[in-house]
Amino acid sequence: MNRPSMPPITLRPSRPSDADAVIALLMGTYHATWEPHLRPEAAARFGTGKHAIKYVEGYLDQFTVAERAGQVVGMVHARGDFLDALHVLPACQGEGIGGRLLAVAEEGMRREGLAMARLETDTFNERSRAFYRRHGYVETDTYPDEEWDSGFTTVLMTKPLIRKG
Repeated sequence: MNRPSMPPITLRPSRPSDADAVIALLMGTYHATWEPHLRPEAAARFGTGKHAIKYVEGYLDQFTVAERAGQVVGMVHARGDFLDALHVLPACQGEGIGGRLLAVAEEGMRREGLAMARLETDTFNERSRAFYRRHGYVETDTYPDEEWDSGFTTVLMTKPLIRKG
């Protein structure tokens, strides 16, 4: 049985008008991924959305978004050699959107002349860890995660950025 084809994904720089959609995206992935693992007091603090709003207000102009049929379905943000964020709407995960966003971020790092890409995830986030391993990242260190205040362990992952062509 053939599934109906989905509208194409467009990757583009974010615009000021994307702010609410990106905040909703960040909160959607927060609720699906992190909230179930957080201590109740941390879940209440992050669940307000204040952290997401502050992040978007500070960095929106640096994001690349994935858009389908006018809806923001993913975003990526890299600063220097560090992948600060990569989020895809839970309903759209597994469609290759994350891989495309990751490739855009890595290409930007290459253009900056960076030799290595770095990112952090948490040990409980097996889906994220598996995704990055499939894209050539290696787990290189672990340390206590102080951001979420929930006893997590952060995993540092790195990937050499070999120049293409």
